[in-house]
Amino acid sequence: MLDEIESILLEMCDVAARETMPRFRMRLTVDNKDDGDGGGFDPVTAADKEAERAIRRLLAERFPDHGILGEEEAPLNPDAEYCWHIDPVDGTRAFICGLPSWGTLIGLARNGRAIAGVMHQPFTGEYFLADGDNSWAIRQDTRKSLHTSGVTELANAKLMTTTPFLFADNIIGGYRALEAKVRLARYGFDCYAYAMVAAGNIDLVVESGLKSYDIAALIPVVEQAGGVVTTWAGDNAIGGGSIIAAATPALHATAIEILNRN
Repeated sequence: MLDEIESILLEMCDVAARETMPRFRMRLTVDNKDDGDGGGFDPVTAADKEAERAIRRLLAERFPDHGILGEEEAPLNPDAEYCWHIDPVDGTRAFICGLPSWGTLIGLARNGRAIAGVMHQPFTGEYFLADGDNSWAIRQDTRKSLHTSGVTELANAKLMTTTPFLFADNIIGGYRALEAKVRLARYGFDCYAYAMVAAGNIDLVVESGLKSYDIAALIPVVEQAGGVVTTWAGDNAIGGGSIIAAATPALHATAIEILNRN
């Protein structure tokens, strides 16, 4: 199976795009999955739901014994040796605003370790794909090997997070301390920021509150380009939570120390 992983990932991205792209920049009904009392907003649209269903149908045909963890439907056989992690529209807020900074995430884990994955931005036609050995940027007829920047010092680093408002009070101090030491910080772009770490344009991404399907596909994309992705505790990131992605081991070590000091 791993010999054909690229073609499988690309095929799943394409079936998802048939559901997302006709709905992008269209007036859609937006539902709120946050039914708590806190007044939160966790949007979902038909694009999210139908894209995940399309991916699941394909997986059921090809790999009926594999597990699936997706954002929009119940887990299926999640303890299987091979498990797919699906976020059909990572960045739904961007999607409903008409901004092309969302992406479809499809990751493959074996025994709880992320081994391959893809981030597809169908509006720009870009695939950021990890095939088990290497990371690639694919667009139309062009293909480029991805490599992280090699930056090792915070003073030279470019940092991204979706928004500081997502950090809980007990960890925001660590993030603020880190942001104060980097060359520049930018906010937004969800999964696209991790792809830019793999491409060598961004050096650090720091986030919290992620689910497995938010990060599983991105771990191999960054790591197979030379980077490091862990939790803030330095553990396997596939379970989500507070996550750091860094261009180099040295940058990762320095950043993680600051995050946990405060």
